[in-house]
Amino acid sequence: MRRWNGWGDDQFNLELPAQGQAFLEQRVGSANPLQDATLEKVCLKVPATRLPADAKVDDLIDTSAEVRVRHARGQSLVDWLALRSGEIGTFPDGVAFPDSNSDVRALLRYANDHDLHLIPYGGGTSVAGHINPIDQGKPVLTVSLAKMNRLLDLDRESQLATFGAGTPGPLVEAQLRAHGYTLGHFPQSFELSTIGGWVASRSSGQQSLRYGRIEQLFAGGRIETLQGTLDLPTLPASSAGPDIREMILGSEGRLGLITEVKARVSHLADQEAFYVVFFPGWEQAKTACRKLVQNRIPLSMLRLSNAIETETQLALAGHPQLIGMLEKFLSFRGVREGKCMMTFGITGTKAQCRSTLSQARKVCSAHGGVYTGTKLGTKWAEKRFTMPYFREALWQMGYAVDTLETATDWDNVDNLLNRIESNLREGLSKDGERTHVFTHLSHFYGQGCSIYTTYVFRVADTYPETVARWQHLKNTTSELIVRNRGTISHQHGVGKDHAPFLPVEKGELGMRAIRALTESFDPDARLNPKTLLD
Repeated sequence: MRRWNGWGDDQFNLELPAQGQAFLEQRVGSANPLQDATLEKVCLKVPATRLPADAKVDDLIDTSAEVRVRHARGQSLVDWLALRSGEIGTFPDGVAFPDSNSDVRALLRYANDHDLHLIPYGGGTSVAGHINPIDQGKPVLTVSLAKMNRLLDLDRESQLATFGAGTPGPLVEAQLRAHGYTLGHFPQSFELSTIGGWVASRSSGQQSLRYGRIEQLFAGGRIETLQGTLDLPTLPASSAGPDIREMILGSEGRLGLITEVKARVSHLADQEAFYVVFFPGWEQAKTACRKLVQNRIPLSMLRLSNAIETETQLALAGHPQLIGMLEKFLSFRGVREGKCMMTFGITGTKAQCRSTLSQARKVCSAHGGVYTGTKLGTKWAEKRFTMPYFREALWQMGYAVDTLETATDWDNVDNLLNRIESNLREGLSKDGERTHVFTHLSHFYGQGCSIYTTYVFRVADTYPETVARWQHLKNTTSELIVRNRGTISHQHGVGKDHAPFLPVEKGELGMRAIRALTESFDPDARLNPKTLLD
């Protein structure tokens, strides 16, 4: 069963190793957890539904308290705090579960006829407030696409697969792999997030170096709008004016409900492996990453942890004897304090993989990298979708954890990264609190890369005080990002949390164009109001 107030399967837990707890206490201080509300008590707070009866859609809508609680929030830290405290605020008045395009069209007519707001819901993994209802005096209907979760068509000749938009990552891959194919889109939320949500938020997967971001994988599909059905044809390329497909990418439910996604798929590779290299310092490691990408060495995945993240990962890894042996080996090779860990993946035929590994090792060696093989890389691959479960373990110890991500050009990476970390590290100092901050570069381009920063701090004595700590850290750092040549989001989308910062990136004319687009599709602002556009 999925956790109602946290991440993932409630039967799965990741325990923090003893040395991990000591590590955090040394850097942040010992902590005391806040008390969690119970699902039963939160359900008692759910008000009576305001949805009017309508025989055409009544069978599609669930207005029970528990279902409405489970669809009221996403997975950002402020959502987490709302769910844990039981102070959720606004609940949807009901949750619809369509299983066809005709059902979705009926729900859109229902919203028009009865003056409702509609919020599309995929996997509920948003960390930017996409799916949170807001009280604007109108009933709110959340539309879950969970039943639209099937592979509808596979064109082997064109390598195009059509999915219901509510298909979660594991089902996407399982249904494709049965036919010898893969989409290759693996965000950390892969376990729960959906293919329609990936398109709506312009998601990026961990192996985007090989397969591309979702904008490269999204070939077309169907969107049900208040103005009618929009069918996007699958074309390999086109110069026929502005790309409507690009307008749907990142639209976050403001233009319509994505119901079908046509995606470009690939044959399963013959082999795949993940490797780890340690560098003596940040500059050597960053330069090696840049050269790997700019020289177009065909890696499938690349990630670089800075020194603090490297230290943190090794401390939280468990297996202290093995880590101790690794530290001795690296020290013997001249890689000691300040070392940075690079993880990279290679996917393809046996010959391709052999050639790529040789090229990658040559670049890394030229910049002082010490190659350690596949052992740590295999461990990373095994745990890459379970790392969000650490949030539960940290919460039970009294720590809150959140992330911020952006992207910028190579010449600005160090400037922006250092500003982000400094602002977060010092952000609570006036309260006498320390924040543990660490960063990795997670997606790479010839022009630049993404910056993904994690920060951990102690919860306060109350939930409101903890929310205030988060708001200060989140808002001041977000403002800093957009004022220093960073995007407000590289892979998490805009939602409601990032909407106030979007105008700096898009400019006045750009915002006017986005607003005009939403007004054309949705003149009465029924679809996911306050998301994307504040």
